[in-house]
Amino acid sequence: MSLSFASRSENESFARVAVAAFLSQLDPTLEELMEIKTVVSEAVTNAIIHGYENRDDGIVRIHVTVEGNRVEIVVEDDGVGIADIEQARQPLFTTKPELERSGMGFTIMENFVDELTITSAPGKGTRVRLVKQLSSHPAAVRQ
Repeated sequence: MSLSFASRSENESFARVAVAAFLSQLDPTLEELMEIKTVVSEAVTNAIIHGYENRDDGIVRIHVTVEGNRVEIVVEDDGVGIADIEQARQPLFTTKPELERSGMGFTIMENFVDELTITSAPGKGTRVRLVKQLSSHPAAVRQ
């Protein structure tokens, strides 16, 4: 599945619901679904607030791939990029303290997925890759 949408804050909930609806075919647990919705929200919010600095003229792209019970979600923007990825991954670090951002976005994402990869460069945008292995469900095991 691929989605592209304007970098407006109201589109964060659209992205979260769209990804969750697409992944419902895997019959995830409620906990898994909440975790996926949360990481999508965090990644999209980061793209809008930090990547595009709250400008609504940018485009956020989401690509979701499913292989068995393995889900890969990629959220990309063409915004300002991240100068120091390791610093950005530190709990409580934020470049927008005036917006009362908690600086926990990447930490939350890391806690809810099996893999988190961040690729970014100043002026070139950011790519956040999230991989989550869903638990096996009887419906998914039947052949």
